[in-house]
Order: sequence, then structure tokens, then C-alpha cells
Amino acid sequence: MTRQLRDVYIVDAVRTPVGKYGGALSGVRPDDLAAGVLRSLLARTPDLDPARIDDVFFGNANGAGEENRNVARMAVLLAGVPVTVPGSTVNRLCASGLEAVIQAARAIAVGDASVAVAGGVESMSRAPWVLPKPSRAFPAGNQELFSTTIGWRMVNKRMEPQWTVPLGEGAELIADRYGITREQQDAFAVASHEKAARAWKNGLYDGEVVPVEGVGLTRDETIRDNTSPQSLSGLKPVFRPDGTVTAGNASPLNDGAAALLLVDEEGLRATGREPLARVRASAVTAVEPQHFGLGPVEAVGKALTRAGRGFDDLTTFELNEAFAAQSLGCLAEWPGLDPAVVNPRGGAIAIGHPLGASGARIAGAVAHQLAAAGSGTGLAALCIGVGQGLALVLER
Repeated sequence: MTRQLRDVYIVDAVRTPVGKYGGALSGVRPDDLAAGVLRSLLARTPDLDPARIDDVFFGNANGAGEENRNVARMAVLLAGVPVTVPGSTVNRLCASGLEAVIQAARAIAVGDASVAVAGGVESMSRAPWVLPKPSRAFPAGNQELFSTTIGWRMVNKRMEPQWTVPLGEGAELIADRYGITREQQDAFAVASHEKAARAWKNGLYDGEVVPVEGVGLTRDETIRDNTSPQSLSGLKPVFRPDGTVTAGNASPLNDGAAALLLVDEEGLRATGREPLARVRASAVTAVEPQHFGLGPVEAVGKALTRAGRGFDDLTTFELNEAFAAQSLGCLAEWPGLDPAVVNPRGGAIAIGHPLGASGARIAGAVAHQLAAAGSGTGLAALCIGVGQGLALVLER
């Protein structure tokens, strides 16, 4: 029997301020961060009985520390949501939070759910070191510890060596391919900080950012108001001695969480609210792992085609800024796109990139921006380590 797809609405979206590595949120467990945004999200819709939530989807890229054993379900229990509400944790690395949104939307569209929460969480500050289990007791020699903060670890030797280069080297490869200079990357980074600082000053984040209990952080912690091309020019390249990628034109390491409330028509009536936006289409694609930064190029094209839309229809486009070179490489592949609609309130180079949360953050940002505009089409997209791209189209 064929079921007709249902419309899916985003009723609300919240996120924490994004904390810097070792900063204001580093003392907060990731499961507590996830529980906090879930609790805040539901408090903003008091007409909705939390017991009506059919499922909770949370993205997380690490899973090796305090967010282990299904952080989505842990968030439900810690947030005081009825224990009858289930939860599932999904991992698509940098796009885990957006994958959670898409999975929740898909469940609603096919009738498996009426009300769902989707989000993401990451504490890169608290990501543990891990020790592989030895093949026998009392092994000879030293055992290697691996940091789980970011990037490759415990690499399978059967992998092609070019696939497992550091993420920053992948950004350098994009800079080589498109002739993107250090000066262009630094200018892109400066613009990200300027837009983010201006958005905060003008109160544009007041409607979506919620506090973290017990922490006094009131703004994204890695935004630098005084960033300039001159200040960035003094930073040394990180991945090549003569390279172009620096700590200043790449996204930092961060902590944070985000959550969205998604519903069908029946669920919408139960909330007593007007939706921010409607889910229109999504797409996922893959490229060679070393070219991960270009993953969004094809994903964006497919998602827009499925939505019956083009670049001219876009009101806003949140493209996750893993690296300035990566973002500029994608923009070079979209000559028909107006750069003015891209990350109008700043991007991850300034705001931060808490891996599992970033996709949910930018999906929520698009929804809020469409609501503020009153109408339009919005797009959220991320590149993904190991060579993937994910995109979501929303409409108002």
C-alpha cells in the first residue's frame, strides 16, 4: 500500500552559544548540553505535551566519551522528558546534526511520526584519548593513544594513502586546484567574523540562542570583533610549511548543541504555533575523501533540483565554513549563486564548528532567517570528512 507523503514543518529551533576549545562550555558534559537544548526547546512550546514526541534524533560525531551509549536517549532521560519518548543517535561526522534533521523529517513525511525532535551535540573539549585493546594481555612495547577530538585515528592500512590526509591538507588541495590565495582566505575569514559580530550586536541571534545552565556564556565564544587581514597575516600555516591554511582561516574546535522541533499538520495543531519553515528536499553525495571539502557541490545541486528551485530562488544559504579554502572552492563551482545570500549572519570560522551540532545549528539558522524574511527558500549544506556532502532545502 502506497502512503502519501506528509508535509513536514519546523516549529522552532534553538542552540547554545558555541564555546571555544577549553572555554566556557568545557566543564559541561555533552549529554547535559543535549539535554539542555531539548529542555529549552520544549519549554518554548508549552501547549505541546512532551509525551507526544514520537522520536528524538541527535547527531554526534565522536561517540567515544561521555556522549557514548546513545546520547539522544541520554538527553531524553536527563531533560525530564517522559521515559516513553525514544531516542536515536546518528553519525555522519560533520553533518551529523543535519542528518538527524533529515531523518526526523523523513519519519514524519512517511507517517512513522507526527512530532519529532532533531538536533546535534559535540564537546570537542571533552573528547577523550582512546587506547586500542591489545590482542593479548601484557603486550610488549608501548601502546599508542589516539585523540578523538577531530580527524583520522586508528587508520586501516588498507586505505589508499591519499584518502587519509589531514583535513587541512584537503583544504590546501582545494586551494591548489582553484588558485585560492592566502589573502583571499584571510579576507573570507575576516568577513565571517564581521558578519557574526554584527548579527549579535543587532540582536539577530536573540530568538534562537538559549543559555546553558550554570554557565555565563552569552555569545559565541570564538567570534573576534577585532579580526583584520593584518592580524591574520601573521599566523603561520598549519599543514604545509609554505601553505595557505592557518588557524585564522579555518573553523576552530568547539563545544555546543542545537535542537529543532519538527511536526506534521496534526502535530502543528498540537503546538498552537506558526511554523518557521517547511522541509522541501534533501540530498547526500560523496566524493574522494581527500576532496571532502567539495562534497556540498553536487549535494546542493541535487537538493535544489528535487525542490524544483535554483540559486535565483534562494533567500539565504548557510554553508558550513570548515575552511575558508573549502568554502571558496565550493563557491567557485556555483557561478550563478549570489554570494550575498551566503552566511549572512556569519559562519563557522567565526561562530565555531562543534561537529555533531553544526548541521542542526545551520538548519535552525535557515529556518529562523526564513521566518524573519516572511517568505522564501533557504538552503543548508555541509562538507563532511571522508568525502561526503549533505544539503537540505527549506521554504517559508
